[in-house]
Amino acid sequence: MIRTATVLVLPLAVLACAPVEDDQPFVSKAPAATVTGEPQRCLNASTISRTIVHDDRTIDFKVGSRTWRNTLPNSCLHLGIRRAISYDVRGNSLCEGEVIYVLDGPGSPSQRGVSCALGEFVPVEPAKAS
Repeated sequence: MIRTATVLVLPLAVLACAPVEDDQPFVSKAPAATVTGEPQRCLNASTISRTIVHDDRTIDFKVGSRTWRNTLPNSCLHLGIRRAISYDVRGNSLCEGEVIYVLDGPGSPSQRGVSCALGEFVPVEPAKAS
């Protein structure tokens, strides 16, 4: 009996981690921006001064006066609500495919929650507010 329950629970756990696909195309809540150059796979992590989370798939990374927009390949549960992330740096780069963690709850230190993979970093110039 216990073996059967274990076998049934494992597929359900795997499904809970699978990306949710639907028929609706992704529309970012990030402010409009103009692409200003070629995408990059990695950023020098020590030069990142700020991150701005816009929704469950879009994060802007500020490096000096430049903004690098990262659109995650899949939706990241609670990212747009919590708007706080952490990541581990190996070497000195943060790269496409590496994992970020949504921080759960207030306080210090916050606990790591859901993990999600990064997309490529695209240099953008945010539109001027009118």
